[in-house]
Amino acid sequence: MRLVFLGDVVGRSGRDAVIAAVPRIRETLDPDLLVVNGENAAGGFGITVRIATDFFEAGVDVVTTGNHAWDQKELVSTIDQHPRILRPLNYPEGTPGRGYVLLQTRGRRSVLVMNAMARLFMDPLDDPFAAVDRVLRTHRMGPGGVDAVVLDFHGEATSEKMIMGHHLDGRVSLVVGTHSHVPTADHTILPGGTAYMTDAGMCGDYDSAIGMKKQVAMAKLIRKLPTERLSPAEGEATVCGVYVETDDRTGLATHIEPLRLGGRLSQHMPSRR
Repeated sequence: MRLVFLGDVVGRSGRDAVIAAVPRIRETLDPDLLVVNGENAAGGFGITVRIATDFFEAGVDVVTTGNHAWDQKELVSTIDQHPRILRPLNYPEGTPGRGYVLLQTRGRRSVLVMNAMARLFMDPLDDPFAAVDRVLRTHRMGPGGVDAVVLDFHGEATSEKMIMGHHLDGRVSLVVGTHSHVPTADHTILPGGTAYMTDAGMCGDYDSAIGMKKQVAMAKLIRKLPTERLSPAEGEATVCGVYVETDDRTGLATHIEPLRLGGRLSQHMPSRR
């Protein structure tokens, strides 16, 4: 199976870049699953159903979120109607929405997509490790179970993301981190066969402060002045993410590569094996 995951979409620049890139990605890589983290897509803060629908119409299969899931208040009352828009599964019981979805691919394969949020330097949600384990107890990967499993682990601390990768090694196809908006160079296949990358990076303008206009952030941090609200940078975005291929028998990874298209960063379109 071929899997593509794109990191946090920031503002209009990121949205436009993703919508333009998805057809090219589908034509070049022909992924069975394409997931996008959209939690900063609406003006840098949250996501709306309309924006998520634009992603789906472009060819995205699942939209994940994170600590900005509820910044656009409309999503609180509408997310239950949209099973392919995920919020972290370790929110307390009774929170609207769902943290995972089981999909059938075009090739009639089953793939489980999960979204969890870390706790170090983040909101104190329920234990993400226990929450993920509960889902995997009823959705095991491999013969007789699902064909692939992807986890978007949204968090600040690289150590916590790495621990999640090792915790799930051999049980899922891909653990990929989001939230820091900076692509890491540690894409690898762990000893048990799980593909791992600490952070997929953002889909946004990198002439910025993690996607936001740098002048406002500089005034805030350097001069300690009151400033206007942070807003997304508007230059050409780089679409950042990761590409993974899996063994159809086991669901474990056989290949992983970063993906970077457009904008200021060095370009890399993965190649199918």
